[in-house]
Amino acid sequence: MISRRQITRIIASGFCLPLAPLSLAEAAIRTGRRLVLVELSGANDGLNTVVPHRDDRYRALRPNIALSGQEILDIGGDMALHDGLRALDEAWQAGEMAIVQGLGYPEQNRSHFQSIALWETGGDGTRQGRSGWLTEDIEAGFDATALDAHGISLDGGMGVFASSDGMWLSMTSMHQLMSLERMNAQSRAESGGNPAMELLLDRANSLNQSIERITERIATRGPTDFRMPYGEFAQQFAIALRLIDAGVEAPVLKVRLDGFDTHDYQLWQHRNLLTQLGDGLAAFRRGLRQIGQWDNTLIMTYSEFGRRAEENASMGTDHGAAAPHFLLGGRVGGGLWGTTPNLGALNAGDLTHTMDYRSVYHAVLADWFGLPRNRFDTFQSDELSSLFA
Repeated sequence: MISRRQITRIIASGFCLPLAPLSLAEAAIRTGRRLVLVELSGANDGLNTVVPHRDDRYRALRPNIALSGQEILDIGGDMALHDGLRALDEAWQAGEMAIVQGLGYPEQNRSHFQSIALWETGGDGTRQGRSGWLTEDIEAGFDATALDAHGISLDGGMGVFASSDGMWLSMTSMHQLMSLERMNAQSRAESGGNPAMELLLDRANSLNQSIERITERIATRGPTDFRMPYGEFAQQFAIALRLIDAGVEAPVLKVRLDGFDTHDYQLWQHRNLLTQLGDGLAAFRRGLRQIGQWDNTLIMTYSEFGRRAEENASMGTDHGAAAPHFLLGGRVGGGLWGTTPNLGALNAGDLTHTMDYRSVYHAVLADWFGLPRNRFDTFQSDELSSLFA
């Protein structure tokens, strides 16, 4: 028998359970669209990811870690990608990869913990949001029984899914979740008619049913051969492919790649990280095309902040501000979007953001999921009006 304390601990550690329905899931089911969030944990160096390789100021700021020659992949417009992302060239050439430049927010916070919380809740340097940036629009008006989950984190991180409502799952907690099966009538009897405990048990039962549905879908579908790279990051994509291929109804999935806090000897670390990122995304794209789900899927990267424009004394980079991010999918308008930050107009050594990152959130909710009225209406940007087909 599972105890009250165990139930409370499981719920607090890995997921949220439903009390209310949702609207984003309604739009997702109606259009067949989903969002896959890719967290670049530690703060990716945008300047060595999307490289202004023809700008002499770039090399002046980074005499030891500036990239050139075979270290970059020219993408036009005086810009280049880090060569570690070469696996994404096929998506770029197909017009299925967008780079939104200069993303950030006012009064940049340089704490990893606080800034990732801001990005995940739609806040800025003055205030943090109360819940995950898309959960308010998800939990608005649709029968939750139509879904297996509102969102599934494949890396264990639940900050972007912060909510008191909705069915938000963490696949890394599956061993804990399955222990809920051991609950029985005695557990309910021992609640002694306590309304709070009854509610907790009802939520746990709903979660258990969701896990059972997901497990049954995967078992019924059977294995599909997806060619994936080695490593934990790529395996998160492999699990995502299995869920999608099995028909698991979840409009949002999340994965994470750790290690981007490159203060020391950045060159080799960053190359390894971006190679993992590029290879993982390219394999995920191949898998989605294989099962006919590429056009229904939007992939979006995010990170807590960028890095300083100037390299440090340890041939690395310190915490900064603005950075570019990627969106990929069969219905994404490929190319460079937004304005490249001006290396000649730094703000106390930082790249000045040229677009509020919440403009991308508005575009995702309004133009991808078909929710034009959402919590980021004030950040609507005409620059992104044709980002999605």
